[in-house]
Amino acid sequence: MAVLTTLEQLEQVQTAITEILTNGQSYALGARGLTRADLDILGKREEILLNRYQTETNGRAVNYVRFDNPGPS
Repeated sequence: MAVLTTLEQLEQVQTAITEILTNGQSYALGARGLTRADLDILGKREEILLNRYQTETNGRAVNYVRFDNPGPS
């Protein structure tokens, strides 16, 4: 089994999300049913993968904080 890149994983998660949004969370044919992955879990995984992908493509994410400007008074 090949290891998927972050982008490939992200594409799979987004495809799964689209499938749920388009066709529903679950369905049944006679006595058989199918329930897709949980949408909340997929959303959290998508966020993690998006952050990882952005870090991989844009370099390390850095946030700067300024303490010298208190903002509007």
